Amino acid sequence: MQLETMRRVRNIGIIAHIDAGKTTTTERILYFTGKNYKIGEVHDGAATMDWMVQEQERGITITSAATKCHWLGADINIIDTPGHVDFTAEVERSLRVLDGCVVLFCAVAGVQPQSETVWRQANRYSVPRLAFVNKMDRVGANFKRVVGQIKERLNSTPLVLALPIGGEDVYDGHIDLVEMTAYTWEVGEKEVPGARIAVEIQPEMRAEAEEARIVMLETLSSFNDEIFDKYLANEPISSELIVTAIREATLKNHVVPVLCGSSFRNKGVQALLDAIVNYLPSPLDIAPAVAFQQDTNEQVEVRADPSLPFSGMAFKIAAHPHVGKLVYLRVYSGTLKAGDQVYNVTRGTRERIGRILQMHANQRVDLDEVHAGDIVAIVGPKRIGTGDTLAFSKESPVLEKITFPETVISVSIEPKTKSDLTKLSTVLHTLMDEDPTFKASMDPDTGETIIAGMGELHLEIIVDRITREFNIQAVIGIPQVAYKEGIRRLVHTEGKCVKQSGGRGQYGHVVMDIEPLERGGGLIFDTKIKGGTIPSVYFPGVETGVRDSLKEGPLAKYPVIDVKVTLLDGSYHEVDSSVIAFRTAAIEAMREGLAKASPVLLEPTMRVEVETPEQYMGDIIGHINSRRGKVVSMEMRGDLRIVECQVPLAEMFNYSTHLRTLSQGRASYSMEVLHYTEVPESVALKIMHPLKDKTAKRN
Repeated sequence: MQLETMRRVRNIGIIAHIDAGKTTTTERILYFTGKNYKIGEVHDGAATMDWMVQEQERGITITSAATKCHWLGADINIIDTPGHVDFTAEVERSLRVLDGCVVLFCAVAGVQPQSETVWRQANRYSVPRLAFVNKMDRVGANFKRVVGQIKERLNSTPLVLALPIGGEDVYDGHIDLVEMTAYTWEVGEKEVPGARIAVEIQPEMRAEAEEARIVMLETLSSFNDEIFDKYLANEPISSELIVTAIREATLKNHVVPVLCGSSFRNKGVQALLDAIVNYLPSPLDIAPAVAFQQDTNEQVEVRADPSLPFSGMAFKIAAHPHVGKLVYLRVYSGTLKAGDQVYNVTRGTRERIGRILQMHANQRVDLDEVHAGDIVAIVGPKRIGTGDTLAFSKESPVLEKITFPETVISVSIEPKTKSDLTKLSTVLHTLMDEDPTFKASMDPDTGETIIAGMGELHLEIIVDRITREFNIQAVIGIPQVAYKEGIRRLVHTEGKCVKQSGGRGQYGHVVMDIEPLERGGGLIFDTKIKGGTIPSVYFPGVETGVRDSLKEGPLAKYPVIDVKVTLLDGSYHEVDSSVIAFRTAAIEAMREGLAKASPVLLEPTMRVEVETPEQYMGDIIGHINSRRGKVVSMEMRGDLRIVECQVPLAEMFNYSTHLRTLSQGRASYSMEVLHYTEVPESVALKIMHPLKDKTAKRN
């Protein structure tokens, strides 16, 4: 019976570029499924899922919110995620634990930069998805263009299931190509807005609908032999067979079903709910979760089965004003009851589960127990972080962790009073627990507290929460870019640690190659020791020394990235050698090697997309060039010009103000981190001089 219940569960996320209508769509889903009795609007600050004060004021989603609703006998757990690039970690950790997702696209703007980012994140976790082309009632809406962009820009196979009837201000509904039925919606001041009405397909659209259905069947025939045979034999194909074939192809990520609608006008949401239940996976339909044995690091599978030992992942930590520390948990196997004792396998600590809560944004309902496939919040665990594995046995395998991008911007923060100093430290630790992309540290040169995040808006929200939510008055410094360092050539280096102090000494000797990797390559540590010149027991010490050395580069003490280090040779002493000695030898070798490897300063470069009327394009491109940017492409989208360019983050501060001035407020832009690139020498000198001056003053 439990497995049958799991088969009716859908764990989905709603992801998209900012302003595509994610929260508005979620509000309609909650209304039509009977979860809410009225519709909350984002622009009124009344959306259920945007419960934070900062979200209501800005009209944007900042933190992912979870809820649960019911449709066609299925339980749908929904996570509404942010669209702004600064909060991309919320999307990352949500997709890590979800089984399927709905990707929203604006019918006017189509595939936008953040659309591509969330699509890549879904690809990384092989999440089956639906596409919903929203805002079909907007001026400039073009369904076919968006479908073409999904195919070309996202390199996927869109499967159109709904053909829009009309568009812009005459958007009336859509034709369901599976059932070959047209649907329209009640409009006006109705007691139940958006009721769905089935009607006959208009004669003028019959030919277009039949042609679109043939394209759908031809696409499905590539993945389903039964449809292929019936299609060739010109036999009728039942709706049930088509639905089964679409589901199978979607679960394997062969196709992406595409629907259309206007969530704000209450059109198309019921069809989207039908598709979520019919085509997206249950916890039983997805591949088992990947985990690793603690002692051997051997990869094992964790199947979604309530009868197996309990295993779950904490994917989000939130400080709730009335409950305390809330831990959002995805249960991968087994059953968990309120009051159970569990192990935090990642940290090796024992925890007690005080309460289990079913969340509805910031509202909650207590549960007695949860099973494999459920997404809930728990209260009780004290020492826990994002990505930690919980289980009943301390020997349980550790679930694959979530990876997060590095911070790119930082500011100094200083409390106005001494009483706030201790309080600030506690608050910063709380915020770091909640948000893995937020970092706080002490600058050893100045003694300042530095907070770092993913962008200006990210830090602005953090500071706003510190001052309003936690009531700490603080002075904030000027935003600073998180620079890195890299190397440009391969070097051969050697390091020794020889210490003798009467008793047992310290001896370690390593010979290594250090070479650059492509941007985004990270760190690769490899060993090519032959003949046992260094026993393998000392390899971890060498790797630790390498990693420690990369925390500060030779140019300006910024972290060094994109490096491959290969341990080639060395020597050891049977009595005096130790892991610590080899770590020290590795640090010595790295210090000398990095200085000789032609080090270079790196800065984050942003991919910027500017949307502007034609008459302002010349001024905007000139302004981009003056900010060390380069234009990559230009295209027309309706009566607007879309300019894609690459600009260093250091040059993008206060860009929105200048863009408004240049375009009389008619242009807009979005940006995301692209990669790190070399800083021109003339600019690098200006960046490094203040650091040298500061060091000189300290000495």
